[in-house]
Amino acid sequence: MDPVTHGLTGALISNLFPRKKATLAMAVLASLAPDLDYISRLWGLDIFLRYHRGITHGIVALAVVPFLLGLMGRWSARKNLLFYSFLAYVCYGVHIAMDLTTQYPTRVLSPLDWTAYSLDLAFIIDPYVTGAILLALILTFRKENGKRLITLFCILFLVSYMAGRFYLKGLVENYLRSQLDEYHYRLCPLPNDFFRWWFVTRSDNVYKVGFVDLFTRTVCVKRVFKYSEDAPEIKESKQLRTVKNFLYFAKAPYPELKTEKGETIVTWYELSYYFLPGEHFIARVKYDRLGRATEEYFKF
Repeated sequence: MDPVTHGLTGALISNLFPRKKATLAMAVLASLAPDLDYISRLWGLDIFLRYHRGITHGIVALAVVPFLLGLMGRWSARKNLLFYSFLAYVCYGVHIAMDLTTQYPTRVLSPLDWTAYSLDLAFIIDPYVTGAILLALILTFRKENGKRLITLFCILFLVSYMAGRFYLKGLVENYLRSQLDEYHYRLCPLPNDFFRWWFVTRSDNVYKVGFVDLFTRTVCVKRVFKYSEDAPEIKESKQLRTVKNFLYFAKAPYPELKTEKGETIVTWYELSYYFLPGEHFIARVKYDRLGRATEEYFKF
């Protein structure tokens, strides 16, 4: 989820406790703390791609950071260490859980295991989640007496919403498997859509991407890609920093080579985001006539 949604979630969770400025501040801070890895953007977008949702979203950080925040809260507000640590643990853990529901990978077991996990239930920004939390906050500001009830109802809605998307995803995947006989399947959520999903399948070295619509019972294959690294420029590009970081992130990488004005251009696509208009989540390397890499960059 996006930082705005996480910050609002922290404010919502604070409603379950006596409303005080220190409690609200701690809840919002702990809810945003895992995204401190945004600082990696200072070293380039590809570095951010590699390290975002990494160690700050892992189980070691979950065990250590909330306790440190609790110490800070106790020192600044002179309150119970256990209270602030518990509040920070809840908000920090909820942040990680919410990120896991999206298709952007989260290395939740880092640094013990750097495997990337994603439930692929919601897009990175989900207006239904953000809208529900914002509405609940507005209502709790107006109705002080019923703030806990409103907060619990909102939490129940969010859990039910994700459970519903999980159920629909299962139905969509079963239908897709009945229509396409492939080895590997991945379903990716589309913004503001429930019955229509983006899919990426792979059998040997052939990718298929397209849309599957449970409501109309249709499968539309948009493109078929044949994965190949025969070109030396593609193999060489995998040794460059930008492409290395891209491949560390990508779950369905595909290289494309073309020649333009005497230059050879290698573009790596993350097919999980290929449905987005324009070029997003790509790594590109340009080579001159002598085969030397002259430019490399990543684009969200």
